[in-house]
Parts: sequence; C-alpha cells; structure tokens
Amino acid sequence: MTVESVNPRASEAAALREPPLAGGGLPVLGHGWKLARDPLAFMSGLRDHGDVVRLKLGPKTVYAVTTPALTGAVALSPDYIIAGPLWESLGALLGEEGVATANGPLHRRQRRTIQPAFKLEAIPAYGPIMAEESYALVERWRSGEELDITAESFRAAVRVAARCLMRGSYMDARADRICADLAALFSGMYRRMVVPLGPLYKVPLPANREFNRALADLHVLVDEIVADRRASGQKPDDLLTALLEAKDDNGEPIGEQEIHDQVIAILTPGSETIGATLMSLLLVLTEHPELGDKIRDEVKAVVGDRPVAFEDVRKLTYTTNVVVETLRLYPAVWILTRRAVADTELGGYRISKGADLIYSPYAIQRDRRSYERGEEFDPDRWLPERAKDVPKYAMSPFSVGNRKCPSDHFSMAELTLITAVIASAYRLEHASGSDIRPRIGITLRPRRLMLRALPR
Repeated sequence: MTVESVNPRASEAAALREPPLAGGGLPVLGHGWKLARDPLAFMSGLRDHGDVVRLKLGPKTVYAVTTPALTGAVALSPDYIIAGPLWESLGALLGEEGVATANGPLHRRQRRTIQPAFKLEAIPAYGPIMAEESYALVERWRSGEELDITAESFRAAVRVAARCLMRGSYMDARADRICADLAALFSGMYRRMVVPLGPLYKVPLPANREFNRALADLHVLVDEIVADRRASGQKPDDLLTALLEAKDDNGEPIGEQEIHDQVIAILTPGSETIGATLMSLLLVLTEHPELGDKIRDEVKAVVGDRPVAFEDVRKLTYTTNVVVETLRLYPAVWILTRRAVADTELGGYRISKGADLIYSPYAIQRDRRSYERGEEFDPDRWLPERAKDVPKYAMSPFSVGNRKCPSDHFSMAELTLITAVIASAYRLEHASGSDIRPRIGITLRPRRLMLRALPR
C-alpha cells in the first residue's frame, strides 16, 4: 500500500472510497469525548473498523490511520506535512520557527544546523556527562526514602539535555522550573487538541491560568538562557553556539524568534519525551524485578566492578532490549498528526487536500496483527532472530523520514546508560501514593510514580 499524489479524472475519483466513520460520536464534541476519556483504548480499537477511519473532533473531520504500512507511508510522503490538531495545540509553546514545527525549506535548513550535534561520531563526547548525571541520580537516593519519580526523571532529562547541548552552569537553577512548566503545559495542550473549544480556553479558570503562567514562564526561561550565553562571551562547541552563529538562506544571521523557537524545540520535546520514557522504564523495573536482576548481571559481566561508562553501552544488549521494549509498550509520543497538502489516495481511500490525519504509535506498536502477545513485556522479542519478523513501521518510536527525531541515537545511549546504572545499584518498589495509571497528555507517562530504592 502506498500514498500517491493524484489528480483523478471523474471515473478515477468515483472509484476512491470515503473512509468509514467511527461509531460512538457525540453531538458537538464528536469523538473528542472518547479521545479525552479513554484515548489509548479508543485509538487501539480503530483498526478493527478499517485501515483509515473518519473521526469528528468538534466541527473538524480527521482521518485516523491504523496500519503500520500506511502510517509509514504518511510519514515518508511529501504530500503530508507537520500540521493538524496536535501541532495546532503545540503552536503556543513551540512557535512556528523551530525545527519541531517548521516545514519545507525552513525545516531542511534547520535540520542542517542541528544535525551535527547528533551525529553518531559526536555522541561519545556527551558520554561523560550522561554517566555523571546517571550516578548523581542514584547517589541522591537514600535507602527506603520515598522518591517522586516524576521530579527525578524530568530533572535528569533536563540536566542531560542542557549540559550536553547548551553547556553552562546557568541551567542548574532553572531545571526545576522547566520541569514544572512542562508538566502543566503538556497536560493542557492535549485537552486543547481533542476538545477544541477555542474561546473557552481564554476564560480565566484555574486550569487556564496555570497553563498561561507556565507558558509565559517557559518563554522567559528561554530568553534568560540565550541572554546568559551571550553575556558570557563564551562559544563552546555545542548546539546553542551553532544556533547563535547560524545563517539563513541569504547568509544573514537567523532572527531572534527563530533562535528562541529552536531553543524551545531542543529543551521541550526532548526533555519531555526522555523524562516520560525514564518514568516508564522505572515502572517496568518495579513491576518486573527480574528484569533489573538480569540487567545487573549483564552489567557485572560486561563492566565488572568499575562504574558503567558510555563505552559500555553497545555491549549492554539485554539492557538495550529492555529500553526498546519499553519504547514499544509505552511510547512517550503516543499520538501524531499530519495534514495533506495535495489530493491523495491512501489505502484505496480519498484524502482531500487540507485534510488532517491522526495516528497512534501506541496502538500500532501493540497491535496483535504485528506482535505475538503484544500486550506482554518481552525484551527478547528484539533478539535478531525474532526482531526480523516485526512488520516494517510497526516499531517507529523516533518516527521515520525527514521528521525522524534527530536525537534518536543520543536518546538511546542516555536511556540505556541510566537504566544500567540504576538497575545495578537498586531494586525498586512502590511507595505510598504511587499511581501507575497512564497520564494522558501530549506525551504518555505514569500518572504519579512514587518509589523506594533499595540498595542491592
């Protein structure tokens, strides 16, 4: 099945079908109510109704794409761009001039600017920072002390991103503010996506006031970071220096708004997704203690008694498979949207120019048609002899094509190293107040994870 731009003649147009409408819509809200109430189950059940299914989100018609082949085709086709309900809800945060939301020539130029920081040969230089932050994390944990894993995970993610990509001690005092702001923003943005009530979100209700406060504070933080770097006169070899020295297509320095939006794009999606994934990893180690035992044994066999280092990551194959399986079952980016920029055909259905599409990596990566016992946590499914049987595009936690996350190798190295260090040092158990139900926002993570770390 492929995606093709078409200008069908009348007979060809008649041959294309309208995708079926999903059942259960409500007046005014359409399917937005189900997406707000139980989105994971709703999206996971749509494939039973078709490869492409129509949804109503308020007054909007959105097409849900449900198969690996078609989601891969949409991600790779130039007929679909980054747009739609998800990106509209993110616009207030990410702006229109950052790599996360830009399209076309602007996006290609921005990728060229940031890509050197994430090349495979550049990542080992970040290794000492990743290791240092991993050990700083476990050294803060006291035996039997209750840990707020939300705060711990996001603090680690923000600090690694800031220290590797925007080097400077000025980030230390701001990490906690960034984490608090992101928690409020990503929850509010999801509500705005699935229940697009427009003017009602401007009413000064407590939730709206908290959203606006967090948004304003995050933008102030970014301006402070840029101003501090310029005032320091320093030009370390990092991503922030590359942005401050970047040129546009005319050879002129890029504008202040683009610099601002690019820093937001570096800090926000990366820290949010890594923090959410780290929470899910720690939940997995708590729920399946045998995994931690196997990781500890692997680290002992590979590393011995010395500290785990970045250079060990490639040899920690079981640990890596635990990370990959966590990304499959608990993808932080669990929902994505695109917009058609041409009249297209998708799986035999007519998709008109301007139509919005939505698809869920969470649903795709758990589908029983692609995975035997897809709801079970099984790291061994990523052994080479088994991984070859996974359908193409049925596992794409970092997306594909020109929208593939540029920091995929960076993120895998970071997550594997942190997991190895934690599992080697501690066994984990739930503490009072822990709520492992999924927290549904723009990203997916446990609602409130409270743990105790018990030394091995």
